[in-house]
Amino acid sequence: MPNQLTQAGEAKLERMIQERDALTEEWKRSESKKSGIFGNRTKKDMIETNEWLQRILVKDNAIMDELRMIGDIETTVATQTGDDYKAITLKLEQDLQAVKRVMAEKDKKIEDMLSTRRTFEWTTTFFFLATIGLGYWIYKIKRGS
Repeated sequence: MPNQLTQAGEAKLERMIQERDALTEEWKRSESKKSGIFGNRTKKDMIETNEWLQRILVKDNAIMDELRMIGDIETTVATQTGDDYKAITLKLEQDLQAVKRVMAEKDKKIEDMLSTRRTFEWTTTFFFLATIGLGYWIYKIKRGS
């Protein structure tokens, strides 16, 4: 929507500039008007020229106001876009922290499982060796008798 506002403002500005150009043409015509005796300019000619200049000034002020409004809109849009990017960045940082936390928990579980597995392997090895030793001892006892 802000983009539509600036486009509408730019179209209005273009129209205002065309109107100012038309006023300037009328001023030039009035400037060349010489209706006095011996081809001189009369007081009425000069008043008409001044009226055209006043209209041009009014139009210039309206154009400046429009330019300020367009600038304000563009500044507001840029600020909102920056704020949107800040919010997105903050959300992504929070998501990243959550993923890091989950990964740390998973790493801890894996480490615990590996520790349990090592304990089981050592226990199994010990019982295996104890069984072999016990079997050899029984074998020696039975063979000796």
